[in-house]
Formats: sequence, C-alpha cells, structure tokens
Amino acid sequence: MTRILFRGGRVHTSSDPHATALCIEDGVVVWVGDDGASAQFADNAERIVELDGRLVTPAFVDAHVHLAQTGLAHRSLDLSVAPTRQAALDALADYARATALPVVLGYGWDETQWPEQRAFTRDEVDRAVDGRPAYLARIEQHSAIVSSAFLDRCPDVAGAQGYDATGRVARDAHHAARSGLFRLLPRSLREDAILEALTLAARQGIGMVHELGAPHISPPEDFDIIGSLSQAAASGERPGLPDVEWYWGSLQVDDARRLGCAGAAGDLCADGAIGSRTAAMRAPYADDAGSGHLYLEAEQVAAHVVQCTRHQLQAGFHCIGDRAVGEVVAGFRQAAEAVGAPAIRRARHRLEHVEMASAEDLHVLGDLGVIASVQPRFDALWGGPDSLYARRLGADRATPMNAYASMSRAGVALAFGSDTPVTTFGPWAAVRAAAWHRTESERITVRAAFDAHTRGGWRASRRDEGGVIAVGAPASLAVWDVAGELEVQTPDTRSVAGSSDPRAGVPQLPDLQPDEDLPRCAMTVVHGQVAFEEEGALT
Repeated sequence: MTRILFRGGRVHTSSDPHATALCIEDGVVVWVGDDGASAQFADNAERIVELDGRLVTPAFVDAHVHLAQTGLAHRSLDLSVAPTRQAALDALADYARATALPVVLGYGWDETQWPEQRAFTRDEVDRAVDGRPAYLARIEQHSAIVSSAFLDRCPDVAGAQGYDATGRVARDAHHAARSGLFRLLPRSLREDAILEALTLAARQGIGMVHELGAPHISPPEDFDIIGSLSQAAASGERPGLPDVEWYWGSLQVDDARRLGCAGAAGDLCADGAIGSRTAAMRAPYADDAGSGHLYLEAEQVAAHVVQCTRHQLQAGFHCIGDRAVGEVVAGFRQAAEAVGAPAIRRARHRLEHVEMASAEDLHVLGDLGVIASVQPRFDALWGGPDSLYARRLGADRATPMNAYASMSRAGVALAFGSDTPVTTFGPWAAVRAAAWHRTESERITVRAAFDAHTRGGWRASRRDEGGVIAVGAPASLAVWDVAGELEVQTPDTRSVAGSSDPRAGVPQLPDLQPDEDLPRCAMTVVHGQVAFEEEGALT
C-alpha cells in the first residue's frame, strides 16, 4: 500500500468545496475533507505533504501533442524570438557551429513577425549552416525551409508536390522532408526527445497527453518508445510520467488497431494550416490568390468514420479552413446515415482544431457527439484585428474563428491542448486564452475552460473516470503556488454575482485576468506516483 496525505491547502473538488486535505492510496483518491479529519490517515501514510496553503487540482490533460518533435524543438534553435530575418540567420549560423546533432534543427520562425515580411531562402540557409543538412520548421509545423545538403540526403523531397526551389517545402514535400528527417536522426535521439517532452509536460502540471502520430508526422516506432517509458514508470524503474493516449492519423484502420491506438484519428489531415496558406478555404486568401488545399473528400471521411465506428475505434481529422471543416462535417452526416446517429455518438469521435466551423456545422457535430480538440492559444497568438489570421483571411473571416462559446452552446464538448511544439505546454495560459478570447462573444468562463483542459481530455479519450478529485477517481493531480486569491473567476457578466462568495459552495480557481501571474506548479502526481516536484518546495 502506498498512501500519501496532503493537508493544509485548498483542494479543488466538487464533493467538498471547502476541502483542505486529501488522501491518495495505490493510485486512487480515497478521501477528501478538512485538516481536522485528516488525522485518521496520518499514521499509515508513507508521506505527508504539507501544502502551506497551496492549491490542489486535477492534473491537466493536453489533448494534442507531438512528443518527439517537442523534445527535439526544446533542444534545437528557437527561431520564434528572432526579431528580423537577418537575426534569425545570424542565430542559425551560431547554432550550426555549436550543435552536434546530425541535422541542424530550428523551429518556430514566422516571417509575418519580421519587418521584411519574407522567409529566408535555401541559399541563405546554406551559407548560415556552412553546407550542413538543415530542417527549419515554420511555427505552425505545416511547412519548412530545408538546406541543399538536406535535399542531397533526401532527394525525393524536391520531386514532391509543394516543393519550391527556394527551399520551402509544404504539403507532400513537407511530408517527405519529415520522413527524411526521421531517417537522419538516430532512435536514441528520439527516445531522449520523447522523455524530455513528457518531463516538460509534468513540470506544467500535466498528467496525461494525447500523442497524435501519423505517417507524415512520426514513425510508428515512437509508440514503442512511449510504451517502454510508460511501462518503466508504472513498474517503479524510473520516476512517474504523464499518461499517454496515442492515435494514428491514417485511413488504414488496421494500422491503428495493430499499433494499439485509441483511434485512427488525430492528424489525419483534411487540410493544412492558415500560416502556410494550406488550410482549405471556400474563398481565396486575403493576401494570396490561392484557396489552400483539401486533402480529403466527404466520401473518404464517411467511409473512415463508418469503419472506425464498426471497429469501436475513434475516428478523427485535422480540419482548420471553412471548406475542410464543411467537408468533414458532410462526411459525418453520410456516416450517420449509414450506421445511425446513436452509433456515431457512442463512438465519441473527435476533430482537431475546428477553427472555422459554421453554426450549421456545429449543430451537426453537437448532435453526433463529436468532440472538438482545440488549442486556445492559437487565438491568443494569431487572433485579433492586427494578427496573422486577419492578414491571411481578412477581419470578417478571422473574427469568428475558434468559436468556443458557440461550440458549447451547440453541445460540442471541448478538450484543450497545445499542439506542441506549435505552442508550448502551458495549460493555465490556455485556460486564460479561452476565457479572454479576442472575440468577446466567443469567451467561455474560466471554470468551463478549466474543465475542458482537465476532465475534457479524459472524455476525449473515452475515459470518464478522471479529471476530477473525488473518492475513487485516479490520483492524478497537481499542486500549485497561486499568487493571488482564489475565486470563481470569469469575465462572463451573466454569472451569478454570489457565486464568487466561498459560501456559495462552488469550487474556486485562481484569478487568471491577463495582468495576473499564472500559477506555478510545485508537484505533479500521476496515478499516485510523483512525476514532478519542485526541489525544496514541499515537505
């Protein structure tokens, strides 16, 4: 028996909104209450954690991650901070001289943030890296610049659709470039990267992640690495790690079943991304004559959903542009006609991003029980009248994007994630971004956003037992240092005024207004095992 008693804090639980203590045993919450009653659990406790007023919440779930890419990005060159194109090239030259990696890796560049408003070219990169293989991913991870030496090692890239002589790769060429990158990086490096990503997640109070693999994103061997790491953590051979639910984005359902995936879902792409102008639009981009690229038709979507439903697997698709979302929704309609709406609802399928959904689309998704796995920090980064979305699409199309309030009203369940390394792990920042959406009418309450980033992630993986602190629930929780007071924090003026009073009996959350410091994680526990603990913070 492994028992840990937490006392002297504030516990976020609907079972007792005034709770100050809890006890976990053998990976499960066995008691929640006040400090006075906690004495009955102290004698046999392996450890007593004195919270000193800290907040305990369910651990967060990040419902959309790419672990190996995240770990690689963390040890690679961060180009997102470069203020100009030349500054990016200078940083690249310095990094190329210092790194021992077989490929010079950089992530996060965004030419729209540079005064020049243009990306660097292959020739410029060749000079900066002194002729070495280099792969430099744009911030949204749907395009990149590769060097001449990289093309020499991966000659199939230049012949694929989406290749440009400037070294820019998108669509099939980007898929080929990523496949080439897999070959050039040793397995040991991917192992280290995946472990590093899981460790980073735990440091942010994240107790579960959904790994969204696909043939164009990661090799299936990554699942073997994840499984080995998870097994070692479960057996006590190494410290605890976040849970991992994995998905394989392929129309080949048997591949997902063979790999032991929760679904043939995730980054099964119906289109690309707005930043690279590959998201499929009904009308051309405001800053380009093209309308993006549609990768799947409604009939393909329907056939896949039907097959997954019959195999009791989750289906799911990456869809961003209004044309792509509409095509996917049309496919779900056809699937419901084939197998019946109740069967679709029971399967609890999911969509990733869903950034440009019409009211009619949302009504269909709500009726069919499709979960929206969304990334609120996309709006924080690229929403608003002067940001990327408005430049690419115009304000009329950009303003209603990422419609979280509309999704909720339509009955579409939300699960929050980061799409790391597109954005970093940062669950409180995501909750804040949803509550202070740049379009005021699409804001949701802090409480609803918090639920989407905790319980919503469990539900998105068809596991309903977690994401809460309650007797019998998994002991996956996080301990937080909170700078300000707790309250029922919401920008929604329709909330009941008395709900912020402790006597109202509503579990309270930190004040997340944009000028407040975000909570800092002091400990993360996953199924009763400590996955992260800030040194010296807790006794």
